[in-house]
Amino acid sequence: MLFHSVSFAVFLITVFILYCFMPHRFRWFFLLLASYAFYMNLHVGYGFLLLGTTLLTYVLALQLEKAQTLRAKKRCLLGGVLPLVLLLLVFKTASPLIDRINAQIAAGQLALQPITLRILLPAGVSFYFFQSMGYLIDVYRGKVKAEKHFGYYALFVSFFPQLLSGPIGRADSLLPQYKKERPFDYDNVTYGLKLMAWGYFKKLVIADVFATVVDKVYNQPYSYVGLVFIIVTVMFAIEIYCDFSGYSDIAVGCAKLFGIDLMTNFKSPYFSFSIKEFWSRWHISLSTWFRDYVYIPLGGNRVKRWRHCLNLMITFLVSGFWHGSSLTYIFWGGIHGLLQIIETFLYPKKRKGETVVRKKHWWQLPITFILLCFTWIFFRANTIQDAFWVIYKLFWDASRPLNYLKTAAICLDMPYISMAGMFLSAVVLGIYDWISLKQDVIELISRQKCFVRWPIYVLLLAVIALFSNKGIATEFIYFQF
Repeated sequence: MLFHSVSFAVFLITVFILYCFMPHRFRWFFLLLASYAFYMNLHVGYGFLLLGTTLLTYVLALQLEKAQTLRAKKRCLLGGVLPLVLLLLVFKTASPLIDRINAQIAAGQLALQPITLRILLPAGVSFYFFQSMGYLIDVYRGKVKAEKHFGYYALFVSFFPQLLSGPIGRADSLLPQYKKERPFDYDNVTYGLKLMAWGYFKKLVIADVFATVVDKVYNQPYSYVGLVFIIVTVMFAIEIYCDFSGYSDIAVGCAKLFGIDLMTNFKSPYFSFSIKEFWSRWHISLSTWFRDYVYIPLGGNRVKRWRHCLNLMITFLVSGFWHGSSLTYIFWGGIHGLLQIIETFLYPKKRKGETVVRKKHWWQLPITFILLCFTWIFFRANTIQDAFWVIYKLFWDASRPLNYLKTAAICLDMPYISMAGMFLSAVVLGIYDWISLKQDVIELISRQKCFVRWPIYVLLLAVIALFSNKGIATEFIYFQF
């Protein structure tokens, strides 16, 4: 069930009411059952994969902690990490590879019968695989103790608000929260509901509406040229941010209803002054996962510069592959790695114990955003050929500004009222994120007088009800990863 479906609303209300009246000693079990019911509603088989992952990492973490030698510890670690990595590789590569083979068969390039096998990527598998692997690595490093209580660990892996698209949790933060008695907290519940409402606004009013235009152009790129590609690429930058951060807001807000604090996943990323800063603000749970479990084990920046650059490139190529085996994602990750490498040469390397305060200039904001939009072309394009076509035609006829603008207007073919609505929603988003740099906007509004804050709440709900795409229940973009 999708977060923005009626079935999820009924599910959440039912689970929340029952949870509030349930004794503390049974709450973990109830949330565990609810989480499995939520996941198996998508497909019954998903529950068995989730349970298998949980059992494997639970048992190996206990064995790892009991192991007396480093060799035995490494064997337990590999016994848990390797199968999950291999399974993820199968899920990520099998179906795209079969599709390419079938395309060659259809074109007469291969004298074979079409392959009908389909290996579908289970929803959320990348996220709970990473969460389980992170837990196992933390036990190996001695950062956390292996959890003895299977039920608490199973809930850590499967907690339904974060199960499908994160944020990817850490055991040292979440496991103690599941064990702690949590009395009903009115402020926590109302904050969670407000955060969920803001997430729904970003998903339904901005992301889904922008997607109708972006999909039309990027799904038929050879029918368009010029300025329209720049416009829809900027729109996609806003769409994917609102889609994924909207999901994260809903997930974090939903967890707060049950007294659980999940990791903040986005911090106004488009107000970054560099690509490095962007990755400290975007999909924070995943970027810190790659930092802690890939980049730092490779040596991080504690090595010679050439090796540091290689570590950056490997980390971002792995990040690109995590999103999919398509060349578009590999290019996207590689470009981000290259941009980070370039930034290491623009700034002097810190000496040990030295603190370097880098001055920020206003012009770094638009340059960083432009570079990010360029990388989003590869992320959104259906094929690498489509991506290069878009880049090749970005400035077609730009030498004639009036024709450049006129062609874009014709290609977009949108009513002025729709364009104004999109622009206004993007401005509201920008203002919210700008204020968020200094303070929590929801807490700021909550501190206002009732005759100030309640009209804001009502207006937000009215906008969601009136201006979202009716009858269109689009999946969140990151469900496919």
